[in-house]
Amino acid sequence: MQKNKLLIGLVVAIVLGAVSAFAGEPIVWSIGSRADLLKGEAHGISISDTGVVTLAPRAVEIFNTEQAYVWWTAIDAAGNVYLGTGHDGKLFRVGADGKGALFFKASELDVTALAIAKDGAVFAATSPDGKVYRVTPDGKADVYFDPSDKYIWSLAILNDGSLAVGTGDNGKLYRVRAAGAKPESSLLIDTNQTHVMSLAVTARGDLIAGTDPGGVVLRISPEGKAFALYDASLREIHALAPAPDGSIYALALGDAAATAKTGTTATATTTDAAAAAAATAVVTATDETTSAQAALVTTPARSRNDLSNARSAVFHILSDGSTDILWSSTSVTGFSVLATPGGVLIGTSDKGRVYSVTDNGRDTLLLQSSEGQISSLVTRGTDVFAASSNQGKLIRFGAATVNEGSYESPVRDARVVSSWGKIWWRGTGPIELQTRSGNSDRPDKTWSDWSARYTDSSGSQIESPKARFIQWRAVLRSSTASIRVEPKLDDVSLAYLPRNVAPEVLAINVLPSGVALQPQIQIQIDPNIEAAGLDASLFGLVVQAPPRRLYQRGARSLQWQAEDRNGDTLEYAVYYRPLNETNFRLLKDHIREVFYTVDGASLADGRYVFRVVASDVLDNPAAVALSGDRISEPVDIDNTPPVVRSVGQVQITGDHVRAVFDVEDTTGRVKRADVSVDGSAWREVFPDDGIADSAKERYSLDLNISGAGEHTISLRAFDNSNNVGNISVTFRR
Repeated sequence: MQKNKLLIGLVVAIVLGAVSAFAGEPIVWSIGSRADLLKGEAHGISISDTGVVTLAPRAVEIFNTEQAYVWWTAIDAAGNVYLGTGHDGKLFRVGADGKGALFFKASELDVTALAIAKDGAVFAATSPDGKVYRVTPDGKADVYFDPSDKYIWSLAILNDGSLAVGTGDNGKLYRVRAAGAKPESSLLIDTNQTHVMSLAVTARGDLIAGTDPGGVVLRISPEGKAFALYDASLREIHALAPAPDGSIYALALGDAAATAKTGTTATATTTDAAAAAAATAVVTATDETTSAQAALVTTPARSRNDLSNARSAVFHILSDGSTDILWSSTSVTGFSVLATPGGVLIGTSDKGRVYSVTDNGRDTLLLQSSEGQISSLVTRGTDVFAASSNQGKLIRFGAATVNEGSYESPVRDARVVSSWGKIWWRGTGPIELQTRSGNSDRPDKTWSDWSARYTDSSGSQIESPKARFIQWRAVLRSSTASIRVEPKLDDVSLAYLPRNVAPEVLAINVLPSGVALQPQIQIQIDPNIEAAGLDASLFGLVVQAPPRRLYQRGARSLQWQAEDRNGDTLEYAVYYRPLNETNFRLLKDHIREVFYTVDGASLADGRYVFRVVASDVLDNPAAVALSGDRISEPVDIDNTPPVVRSVGQVQITGDHVRAVFDVEDTTGRVKRADVSVDGSAWREVFPDDGIADSAKERYSLDLNISGAGEHTISLRAFDNSNNVGNISVTFRR
């Protein structure tokens, strides 16, 4: 049994997911592509750009701030990591030994930016209506800079030791120098942007700024001269990461992500952008798990250079001034970027994932955290420190991988309760699989427990109970042998057979009398396709052209819509019975089309109902084949034309002629009459009561007819079944 199918004249074959099967055969659900794998949950698992599942770097939670958000992270020469958090305005310090504690508490809501001075002091910026504090290693804090700007988004230490401060809502960039007891501040540049969201200093000392809403990356000289390195099509340059070779990686957010950042708050202060920035912690990737049916039409692969509808992107600004688009996504929102040898790490709100992207654009899901967002990334040596939000934690990982990891597949909807077959996979190293099943679309307490572990990669019988939904989990372990073998999982497949469900006739439409239906010439399918056991829909759209309509006296045509949830091929039978009887009689069976024309002349005049029966016997053994039916609304069969009679003699007064006719229909109603004089064109006339709507109507015609000699008046009348009766009367004058 295969995909669902809706039979409505124009039938397009569709494929369920990436699976194809003929009805009566088991469906094989395979997952091996990168896109499918990312729909699942990875715990200690990495997924390459080619869809290979391996063990992830070992990530260790070293400190929990017990705050909702970590806005900024900085690391000093001694290996202390500083975490600026919200919404209690707390700054934490985590030592190289992994022990953390509160370092400074501001009176403002959020610590939105950090920078480490050359003497080891920490500059901490706060918002809204915030300040820049200088916090010495012993935790003593003083206000270092208090601008009139509402927000302080970014800080950077320049080569001369001065502090660059990026602000909003006026997009100003300040330079603050330590000069005696009181620092001196000056406006370095007014960017003409709303916000200076990010700052960085390159290896050669250039100050780089990222703005919003123009999405401009600026290089700013010590004199305050700005040069635009890049003008992105996305609105916000959220983070910057200089590389040792002088190039710069810029993480940009599109309108959707940036709007989410500034449009809502997690506090009562809805107008404060710092509080509004909390919304970035809960922006999630577009849910990609809902499409269970996909038309088999090849969709062009999306280029990373296509920024239409992009939520976020990473630009690589090379030292010669040229720019490459390294990575972009229409569903994933990136929030942090870190330069690495040959590429970057990107922290996202996509299930708190960290992606590794090379300079040639190949991206790997490096690891997935237990939190909602990776908001900041810093590095020291081979260790990477990732700060998360929801909850605000500090996680450390490096080159070493975990000894064991697991991957949970997305949930498979079999559409109906199904019998599970075998599960098999391809890969190397120690790999075990498990399954669980249930009848709710999300795994919960009503689902079965995880099965015993399957170890035979060539095929193991699934032990989970029959249900509509199923999920599998792969457990990868490092080899315990003297020579370590890293496990790699390439793809997983499982087979299932849905319970046969009776087809359903959804609707029957009866066309007006006289409309006959005739099959169109269909596209012939290569007979070798079916002989090879393949689904014809794999070779393109299989279209059943709608029937051609033509006139046939007395014809009554039926069209119906039917579906089979198993995707079985259906055949139909049409029955009829007079309205005053109880037994149906067969008109035609073994019909493959979704229409049938009844020859009304073969039935006596009267009211009938028709019954259409759909059967899936073509794709199922007779013992398990099922059928469904529907009865039409009553249909009038009327093959007898109206009787037209002349009443009395034609009365002539000069050019005025009066003729009277009676029209009577024994089965239906008179609906129209036309008159023609001496063979002229027919023109409609109305009965004496003004409306043609009865079984008997009288037409009194007053006509102007001139000229001596013989004349003829013809009247034709139609009933509601389009039968026509006529009469002609001849007179002389």
